[in-house]
Amino acid sequence: MRHLGNIILFFVLQDLHCFRGSDDVRTCEKRQFSCINGRCIPRIWVCDGDKDCEDGSDELHCGERKCSGFVCKDGGCIAQGALCDGRTDCRDGSDELEEACGAFACRRDEFACRSRRCVSLSFRCDGSDDCGDGSDEADCKNCTAGSFRCVQSGSCLPAAYLCDGTPHCPGGTDELHQVCGLPPPTAPSCSSSEFRCGNGQCISHSWRCDHSQDCADGSDERECDQNECLENNGGCSHVCVDQPLGFVCDCPSGMRLVRDTQCEEINQCLDADVCSQLCVHVNGTFTCDCHAGYQKSPGTGECRATGEAALVVFSGSGGVRRIDTSGLEYRELAGDVGGPGPLAVHAANRTVYWGNSEQGAIYRMSLDHSHEPVLVLDGLGAPVGLAVDWIHGLLYWTDASAQSVNVAPLNGSERLVLISGLSKPTGVAVEPLLGLMFWADSGSSSRIERASMDGQDRMALVTSAIHGPVAISLDMARGLLYWADSVLRTISRVGLDGQHRKILVESNGYLDRPFGLAVFEGRVFWSDEDTRSLCSADKHNGSLFRVLLPNIGAAGGLAVAHSALQPDGYGVCGRAGELCQNRCVPRLFSRTKAPHFSCEPPAESTSVDRNSSGPEQAPVLPDTTSAGVLSLIVVLSVILIGLLLLWGRRECRPSRTLSLHGDILLKESQNPLVPIRRLETCPLKDTLIKVDIDSD
Repeated sequence: MRHLGNIILFFVLQDLHCFRGSDDVRTCEKRQFSCINGRCIPRIWVCDGDKDCEDGSDELHCGERKCSGFVCKDGGCIAQGALCDGRTDCRDGSDELEEACGAFACRRDEFACRSRRCVSLSFRCDGSDDCGDGSDEADCKNCTAGSFRCVQSGSCLPAAYLCDGTPHCPGGTDELHQVCGLPPPTAPSCSSSEFRCGNGQCISHSWRCDHSQDCADGSDERECDQNECLENNGGCSHVCVDQPLGFVCDCPSGMRLVRDTQCEEINQCLDADVCSQLCVHVNGTFTCDCHAGYQKSPGTGECRATGEAALVVFSGSGGVRRIDTSGLEYRELAGDVGGPGPLAVHAANRTVYWGNSEQGAIYRMSLDHSHEPVLVLDGLGAPVGLAVDWIHGLLYWTDASAQSVNVAPLNGSERLVLISGLSKPTGVAVEPLLGLMFWADSGSSSRIERASMDGQDRMALVTSAIHGPVAISLDMARGLLYWADSVLRTISRVGLDGQHRKILVESNGYLDRPFGLAVFEGRVFWSDEDTRSLCSADKHNGSLFRVLLPNIGAAGGLAVAHSALQPDGYGVCGRAGELCQNRCVPRLFSRTKAPHFSCEPPAESTSVDRNSSGPEQAPVLPDTTSAGVLSLIVVLSVILIGLLLLWGRRECRPSRTLSLHGDILLKESQNPLVPIRRLETCPLKDTLIKVDIDSD
């Protein structure tokens, strides 16, 4: 019996041991994989070809396919060089998670070895083992003459796809300016309010020497025993005051300090937000007015657009639909088009442009009729933002896969990458009358930037207190840019120069995951993915909140269609900001010259159909200034002589006028508000007689 008891005790202890082992399995962190025997290993070691679990369970169920790169959590396989490169290649985004990246992240111009070493992209497939584990020479193909080798993947690309405006290689190496022989794009530089770290990173100047390492290389906490105001004025825009520990920025009278370092003029109109559009502030009094195409409401003073009814166009899981701003007239434009995506409207053509991120395509459809969408562009990565330049007939879009801002004619005949190397681009907007384009980047260093419409003169507008800008929209009437932040769950605005920033709408239960954004008249409109609703609020302060349409399905892009939002005019041309006498022509798609806009000489002017899908220009005025002035002088001279003769005859007749205060008269044939003096003689007749006598 004693032996039997020992045997039972032995098995009980074994069961307890196994039970504890199962507990150990459950104690593995999320970034770890639990082996069958209970050991915890990094999840990125799973299905990498090496048995890291003693029992080999990390290499089980990997399928017949052996992944030579990184295995996504959902079982997908991507190239090792695509790991932690700032773009999401796994469908579930596991290649960019902290558990996969940790402190490991190679630069965009480097190749990520399996050995965790970073080597130059030029070492890829050069016949030499620079990684030490051979991964930089893996999967390399001998590309034939006339083809191009993609650096990251080692695959061969047909020469016809090289420099065609659409990235085909991972990382877009087939569209690099070095490969295509184009001048290098303007790199983002740190603003005057930012400190440039030793590794090129830009941080707020106020973070320098604050006993907290903000630069990855720690350069912001070096040489802190000096007068920071002596270097770049401490990053202060105006006054820098040195202190025993650090420094502070100050502003002169009439200005205020924003973001710790910048002074901006106090704008009473924007601070008060009492005017819908134009505003004049004099001695505490505000005078409001409206732009052409709008009328001021007698009751509220708000500027209301004249003409056709405004329509809110939006995409979702149910297709592309439209509804008027009152929420009454609601109809479908296109049904089975794939799902939510970015939208842009061409008001003059009554056309909607819609991007399908899954298909990598952009379609065109009628705003008034339900027809099959027309394919405009395909072979794209993942378009996530769209904007129409109605002056020059161009379509701008952001591509999440290619990490770029792009442009094409409205008919899609050509395409060009304007801005590359972004982290996670989202929304895009254009103001062709000012010659500016804007885009948002919601990557690790979220920001909103602007540039001229040819991609030059790049500058940052918003870099601080912004975490997930997913959509942007312009209020052209006030010169403001609005953006929705899906992380902060806010809608904010800023001037086109980066000043006068203000939060308008904060999370109210219907702003949890915004996707689309638009501004029209006195309201801001947005779509929300969580509540699946279409909402609006006052554009000044977020009041008067309203759910325009609930249950719209998976929320997508959003645009407002009205001609007042796209007024005709002559936009500034190119970086010089000049106004063309004739017309401004986009010269963006030349293979030999850098993209630019230029004024077309009068001799080259041709008529342009503004309703065509090709490049559209402002109306051309004939150059007849000299002839017109001369003709006008002749006509006015004849009219003046005739009036003088008629006046002279009447003055010699008995007057039939009413006398006021003696010789001040209001003649019947004259403006009653303009008094004239009575003349008792006929000076004109005398003069004419004198001229006749002299001529004889």
